[in-house]
Amino acid sequence: MGEHPLEARADAVIQANKYLTLSTVDEQGRPWATPVYFTPDGHTHLYWVSSPDSLHSRNITANPDISVAIFDSTVAIGQAQGVYLTAHAHLVPEAELADRARLFSSRYAELRHLPAEELRAPADLRLYRATVTRAWVLIRAGDPDYGTGIDTRHPVWPAE
Repeated sequence: MGEHPLEARADAVIQANKYLTLSTVDEQGRPWATPVYFTPDGHTHLYWVSSPDSLHSRNITANPDISVAIFDSTVAIGQAQGVYLTAHAHLVPEAELADRARLFSSRYAELRHLPAEELRAPADLRLYRATVTRAWVLIRAGDPDYGTGIDTRHPVWPAE
């Protein structure tokens, strides 16, 4: 059985984009959104590097439930393609850090490799992982196969 066309569309959006918008919430329920460059591992895990002192990282420490939007902001109006995700985010465990750091760095030829030693205390950065729980793909209003006249979203990966 092959991949559903909407799953393939969602995967193409994830693979084609370097940045995601990470949305977190602080302990008082105040939302925060920030762009981070990321590396996907299939459609179930996303990795990014951040300072543990950044607002979004502190929010993840307090509440690991996040949402993510991945899209290309450079396309013409009416041509958007996007993926929406809910996930649980955490620091990558020490036992996996070297392997996951190699995976993260492998996507970006323009960046130097970040070894595990630079992603643990006392260094300034950490490697984070989002484990996707649900995923939806944007269906544009005029989509020839799935459009309904208004923009909608369609579930693609209920990972739970």
